[in-house]
Amino acid sequence: MAGRVVYAALETQFPLGGIRVLSQQVELLRAAGVEAFRWTPTPGFRYKWFDDTVPTLSGMNLELGEDDLLVVPEVAVVPDRDPARGAHSVIYSQGHYITFLGTADLDPYPGWAARPALWTVSQAGAHMLRRALPGYEPHLVPPVIDTDRFRPADKVRRVAWMSRRRPMESTLLRRLLRSDPRSAGVELHDINGVSHEEVARVLSETSVFIALSTPEGEGFGLPTAEALAAGCLVTGYTGGGGAELYASPAAWPVPELATDELADKALELLDHPDKDEFRRVGRQWIQQRYNAETATDALLEGIRLARAQPGRAATAVHPTQWTDEIVKHFRRPEPATTG
Repeated sequence: MAGRVVYAALETQFPLGGIRVLSQQVELLRAAGVEAFRWTPTPGFRYKWFDDTVPTLSGMNLELGEDDLLVVPEVAVVPDRDPARGAHSVIYSQGHYITFLGTADLDPYPGWAARPALWTVSQAGAHMLRRALPGYEPHLVPPVIDTDRFRPADKVRRVAWMSRRRPMESTLLRRLLRSDPRSAGVELHDINGVSHEEVARVLSETSVFIALSTPEGEGFGLPTAEALAAGCLVTGYTGGGGAELYASPAAWPVPELATDELADKALELLDHPDKDEFRRVGRQWIQQRYNAETATDALLEGIRLARAQPGRAATAVHPTQWTDEIVKHFRRPEPATTG
């Protein structure tokens, strides 16, 4: 396959699953014989929170050939900022709920010289973006779940969750769990802010994982999928994009903000009579759907479709150049004050 595939990545040392996904895709494409790179402005930049060895390009500007393809994250799309005028490009939406955070009234979207292709990571994402952008056909590229890293070990009576997504509700959840007589001898473990390797270790020993999806919605729900691969029984919120994961025999959805039902289901699952069988089939379900072969096939088809659209050589500008415009859409509003 002629030409490079270049993923523009934002430089942050805060653990974000989306960065791992795009880095993983670089590795998948190179294994398939495609010249793929991650692109960050700072020479020698590496993420410290996972084993980061993918080939990278650096610099604020990058010359793209007529067969090159630039992949840009959805959050980097801002009005009047075309990252590579006329080049073959892809907007990669890993979170369809945040795709239009800074571009709600931009018409036509995204306003670039050449129309980009559109990729997404879940069935819900493809459905939502198809409706939000008539005329676009979102291409689904499913994530790969590392079932070598996320695999079962000897299970202990532990309930785990990640509080980062819902810190206030997490405090209520912990109190509900701790106050229930059924939690005697049960370890309660918040995996917020730890390394990718530590998350895998904790989940390998965990009996039940509670999925606290982001209140604004999930593009997919990597922690849920990784917990299933690690042999956890899962209960939680689907978060929209994660709904497809609850088709797994080892996952039980709970209505949004039904925190007491979350606690009840988690404690009930600790002693489910068929828990070992559910662990086995839940892991197998993930292996069959979110593997390297499936993702690579989807990537190669997505690249083919993107290159079939008009495109030419161009000088690309890394989206870091407009970081301030990106970040302002994620800032929490200042609390109201009275003078």
